[in-house]
Amino acid sequence: MTDATPAPASPPSRRARVRAPELIGKGGWLNTGEMSYTLADLRGRVVILDFWTFCCINCLHVLDELRELEEKHRDTVVIIGVHSPKFVHEAEHQSVVDAVERYGVHHPVLDDPELATWKQYAVRAWPTLVVIDPEGYVVAQHAGEGHAHAIAKLVEELEAEHAAKGTLRRGDGPYVPPEPVATGLRFPGKALALPGGHFLVSDSTRHQLVELDADGETVVRRIGTGVRGFGPDSFSEPQGLALLPDGKVIVADTVNHALRTYDPVSGAIETVAGTGRQWWQGSPTEGPALEVDLSSPWDVAWWADRVWIAMAGVHQLWTYDPATGTVGVAAGTTNEGLVDGPAAEAWFAQPSGLAAAGDRLWIADSETSALRYVERAADGDGEADGFVIRTAVGAGLFDFGHRDGAAEQALLQHPLGVTALPDGSVAVSDTYNHALRRYDPATGEVTTLATDLREPSDAVLVGEDIVVVESARHRLTRLRLPEEAVKVEAVAHRTQREATEVAPGALRLDVVFTAPTGQKLDTRYGPSTRLLVSATPPGLLAEGGGAGSDLHRELVLADGVTEGVLHVSAMAASCDDDPANEYPACHVHQQDWGVPVRVGDTGTSRLALVLAGLGA
Repeated sequence: MTDATPAPASPPSRRARVRAPELIGKGGWLNTGEMSYTLADLRGRVVILDFWTFCCINCLHVLDELRELEEKHRDTVVIIGVHSPKFVHEAEHQSVVDAVERYGVHHPVLDDPELATWKQYAVRAWPTLVVIDPEGYVVAQHAGEGHAHAIAKLVEELEAEHAAKGTLRRGDGPYVPPEPVATGLRFPGKALALPGGHFLVSDSTRHQLVELDADGETVVRRIGTGVRGFGPDSFSEPQGLALLPDGKVIVADTVNHALRTYDPVSGAIETVAGTGRQWWQGSPTEGPALEVDLSSPWDVAWWADRVWIAMAGVHQLWTYDPATGTVGVAAGTTNEGLVDGPAAEAWFAQPSGLAAAGDRLWIADSETSALRYVERAADGDGEADGFVIRTAVGAGLFDFGHRDGAAEQALLQHPLGVTALPDGSVAVSDTYNHALRRYDPATGEVTTLATDLREPSDAVLVGEDIVVVESARHRLTRLRLPEEAVKVEAVAHRTQREATEVAPGALRLDVVFTAPTGQKLDTRYGPSTRLLVSATPPGLLAEGGGAGSDLHRELVLADGVTEGVLHVSAMAASCDDDPANEYPACHVHQQDWGVPVRVGDTGTSRLALVLAGLGA
């Protein structure tokens, strides 16, 4: 299918018979008790491959989407996470081990650092789900989020079909949980210095907040049950913390898609924003805070008389105003990338750290490996009485590394935290470089303050010291701010993903979408699909950029530009196909692709991206 009209659904028995390629990963298997598996070992079960990488917020959303299906069909379905790294750090085996525990992955994971299985399955995006039937054939592929309902329906069909054929095998799966490790903190996310000298830490993997003594080690109290939940005394992977003027702490309760407040005096926990549901395209973007959905808020900061929210799940900044009890979008379009300018037109990529510093709000924009900031617009900025976004360090989605020097050529690797320093400079928790970096706006220089940290995700200034959250060492580490920078050998990287060879001139873009069985695209109120196309550099596209409702587009590549990235964002809404149902259930499927391309005479003139279905 290459347009907005879905192909007729076929029963599983008549699906295309494509034999699933073998599972290969140099890093080996996790969560299997040191056993290795082939597809032959899994014959008789429905296998769902989840191609993910742990930096990717959309991948984390899919992990949560799959939890119910995983539990309900545990005796017939085997979910296998195929870890396919974007960043160099993600190719390290121990980092994958840590991520599997950090994010509560309760199924086998194949560590594929060289993208061998990714290439065999022709995957183009994180996350991608591939469904394999009990006889070992690929029957569906889905890119992006929002497909859990479709996969659940398909699983039921496959169970019925293969039970009738005698090819379904029930029983325990290959998952073997790892042994728990006793530590005071477990993958802490962010920290806050409380007025009395104690620290408050988001103990993310244990779904708690922890108050520590001034030594940063002694536990004073734990806040929350420690069980994932959205009750009056529970959290789900909390991250960011900020002190409010009234003395309460506001908490980014990330996987609950909510903001909570914690009163250090009374111990009371209150939900102040979010519904517990994840925001989807078409949902309200402003209004009463407890009625508007949020999406993976990762950090919070008090600036310009309100709470600013790093809304990692939709690549935006939002604000919450306690005085009016309202939330709304402050910056970003939901498109993923690095674009500066007026706040409403800017692009972000998983903003994950915030720090207020006078007239600037600093941002750790993790997926672009960038340090950015918000400031009030001045004359000539194109936005009266508003805000503008600027980039201090960072080049885009695919360039990263560890390089000091002038900011325009310096490199970071997936930073998650940023801390304002007294001299006007900024400390960056350069997470995947295991380093603490510094950017000085006065000189435009980037330096390294400390190395040999382990996934630092935040830092707190305490007098002349800086206390770093070493997330993967499960501790706070106190450092004296050095007067001189650490000398580090410069390295630069680009993502391992291979560029797609495309022919010069005309290029047809097709987004493949087949509505799930029993559903159709609902056009009662207008188009139910959306396609947005742009490029980096912008000059790569001579024609075909912009928004439209068709899932296909004729692009024209500009003469003289030999490589770049095509940014494609697609959305399709399907509803139950039941004329008797006045209020059919509807589901949104969406995905953003960043497709590296290289122009050459032998390249393809058609680029097919699978949102849902087969036949790319």
